[in-house]
Amino acid sequence: MNNIQRTLKNSTFKPGIIVPSLIFIISVTLVSSFFPIQTALILDVIKTWIFVNLNWVYVWSVTIFVIFLLVLTFSKYGTIRLGDDDEKPEHSFFSWISMLFAAGMGIGLMYFGVAEPMSHYTEKAFSGLDEVQRSRNAQLYTFFHWGIHAWAVYGIVGLSLAYFTFRFKLPLSLRSCFYPILKNRINGPAGDAIDTFALCSTFFGITTTLGFGVVQLNAGLVEVGVLKDTGFWYQAGIVLIIMLISVISATSGVNKGVKYLSQLNIIAAITLMVFILILGPTVFLLGSFSEGIGNYLTQFFTLTFNTHAYDEATQPWFFNWTILYWAWWISWSPYVGLFIARISRGRTIREFIGAVLIIPTFFNFLWMTVFGNSATWLDRTRGGVLSSIVENTDKLLFEFLGQFPISSVTSILAIFIIFIFFITSADSGIFVMDNIASNNAKNSPKWQLIFWGVLLGLLSLVLLNAGGLQSLQTMTLITALPFSLIMCMFCYSLIVGLRIDYGYYKKGYSPATTNWSGEFWKERLDHILSYKKEDAVNSFIAETVRPALDELANAFQEKQIVASVSIYEHPFAVEITIKHKVIEDFKYGVKTHSKVISEFLVDEINLPGIKKNSTFIPVTYFGDNRPGYNIEYFSHREIIADALKQYERFIELSSDVKNEMFLDNTLKDSQ
Repeated sequence: MNNIQRTLKNSTFKPGIIVPSLIFIISVTLVSSFFPIQTALILDVIKTWIFVNLNWVYVWSVTIFVIFLLVLTFSKYGTIRLGDDDEKPEHSFFSWISMLFAAGMGIGLMYFGVAEPMSHYTEKAFSGLDEVQRSRNAQLYTFFHWGIHAWAVYGIVGLSLAYFTFRFKLPLSLRSCFYPILKNRINGPAGDAIDTFALCSTFFGITTTLGFGVVQLNAGLVEVGVLKDTGFWYQAGIVLIIMLISVISATSGVNKGVKYLSQLNIIAAITLMVFILILGPTVFLLGSFSEGIGNYLTQFFTLTFNTHAYDEATQPWFFNWTILYWAWWISWSPYVGLFIARISRGRTIREFIGAVLIIPTFFNFLWMTVFGNSATWLDRTRGGVLSSIVENTDKLLFEFLGQFPISSVTSILAIFIIFIFFITSADSGIFVMDNIASNNAKNSPKWQLIFWGVLLGLLSLVLLNAGGLQSLQTMTLITALPFSLIMCMFCYSLIVGLRIDYGYYKKGYSPATTNWSGEFWKERLDHILSYKKEDAVNSFIAETVRPALDELANAFQEKQIVASVSIYEHPFAVEITIKHKVIEDFKYGVKTHSKVISEFLVDEINLPGIKKNSTFIPVTYFGDNRPGYNIEYFSHREIIADALKQYERFIELSSDVKNEMFLDNTLKDSQ
């Protein structure tokens, strides 16, 4: 066996995922590279049609995600832990926040921190407003695009993955989120197709971000004099360095490389932000931050549901910003969600949602206020110094920093932050892609991580050189439409899983075991292990329940109280009725009830008595239609005692004045 065969044999790649994914990834790359203009035109027509005609799908999907997570936070399910009930968080709070933030949108803040507010500020659709109102709107829309809605998209995927992985012990892959719907079929072709979609989406999202981001990094290095121009070979060198460090970081594991780089970068980003805050219009920034949050909260629902249907002049802006952002967040959610889930073991659902929605959103708001409002303030006070180059997004950040002291130092710091953000996005992406391709296999060989790093770097350079990155980005945005519907199914699966989970862990002992002692434990063991046929339960009711209720009825009659026992055939049941004139009659009955057994239990070799996936049990019922309970273990005397307990409850309720209307039998008889 040669080295190649030995390497492939030790691989954890799943052929059903890796083969179709590589075929699709390479095919799309080749088409986008050889026919960049034609491909871009076709895909742009499709994207435009979707954004114009189906924008409401994106709006409603993201709205559902926000509402779903907010309701879930305050529900009874919020205390459920993503793991065992006694499990502790795997990472410290600061490390956790740093990693999810860096993976989620760290590089985007550097790229759009100045560019987006300035774009909204100079948008022609808002040219009728004065400068102050345009500045306020620029902050509001930037908050909207980078706030709770964006993180709700990531939160749905991350929570679904973390819940079904750590709570249900399923693989950390998107297929696991369909377990309540597909059950064991997630291990077949359907599961492979879901993970193939996730792998391709993740690869294309990281590739386009890497390609476009390198252009900004190249422009920054030219700005500070490190590089001479923005040629392809300079960009190729940048990609090579980024991917080399990313692979080293990824192969060292999440607990080392990824975590430490994320912590380093968040500290560097905060340092740069504080510098701008102190040397910029500090009082204005702090005041506008407070006002901006208030404006965002006030306009929250209006922004959430607004499709600009009544304002055609702003619709192109709406399609090119809000809808594009929603599509972009959705297309990135498999990658970011997988990574967030991977680092969130041990957190409660309430803690997860609260941290994912609130903390990054708050930081984004602060960042966008410091950089965005400083930019619009500088533009207003310095004669349009930034609005004149607003179309040149790659240089806008560095031109902005040039308006402050020691701009060469801050530009270098900004380049460092962008560089590390690239690495943290790439190394976490490498880790996630290998995780998907191997269906969460443990102890994957390190060459697989190297493979993904090389493929990412190589194909991003091919597309960058051929001009095919725009096509790839457009296709990624198009795939967000079907995935938004898939994410709605994630919400449904979560609800199903959480209801079962809550019922399982909160369920107490069966009422049938309430009076147990150790006296008849062997007989009761035999009873537990026996799954009865209908005839056996009918016999129990006829031979044990009926004599007990007859004895109880005789005792009532001795007290001059009218009581009778009735027998019914379908289903077989025995019932005692105690007559009353003014209040409702008291009824206590036991009937034969069919119960479906899990197929897993039927296949369990340690329970050989189970032959079919159904059994029959004796269940109580009452005159007021309350739910009954299983009494299959009750003895003759215990059945009498149970009926008396229910009668005592009935008399206690009847004696309460506030229950008169509910128990008044004369009113009901007159109907």
